[in-house]
Amino acid sequence: MDEPNDTAPLTLEAKLTAIVAPRLEIMGFELVRLAVLGRERPTVQVMADRADGGLIAVEDCEQISHYLSTVFDVEDPIPGAWSLEVSSAGIDRPLTRAKDWNRFAGHLARVETLFPVDGRKRFSGIVLGADEDQGKLRLDDGTEAALPLRDIRRAKLVLTDALIAFTAPAPVTN
Repeated sequence: MDEPNDTAPLTLEAKLTAIVAPRLEIMGFELVRLAVLGRERPTVQVMADRADGGLIAVEDCEQISHYLSTVFDVEDPIPGAWSLEVSSAGIDRPLTRAKDWNRFAGHLARVETLFPVDGRKRFSGIVLGADEDQGKLRLDDGTEAALPLRDIRRAKLVLTDALIAFTAPAPVTN
């Protein structure tokens, strides 16, 4: 009987994630999402959060961009010409990790799965949190949907007044 092949080649996104995530951690940031768009001259999109939970600033994105550009130039993981975009996750951010689902519990999200769950692929509801395997939503009809995190194609918070208030910086007091 054949053994499973654990040496399948990594995708470019997986290779870049393995390079980027630990370096961001050293810098005090967390990788939210990494995407590679385009083929002729790919754009590497890096979305990051501050590890301390604070708001990411333009200067933080610049610092990350300069550092990762240098790393990519030295390690050369991308064949040919490429460009790099670094951004914050934003208010209406994607939910890519269980910790995102837990942090934003109580807020409205839209989710699309790769495979049908209970006969459908698109969901909208209030985030209830997640464990390592499943994110949970309370749907408009009051039912709950448990969605396998590995099968989520896209999950994103919906911009609402409650979300804006939740993500607003605390007022400075003197």
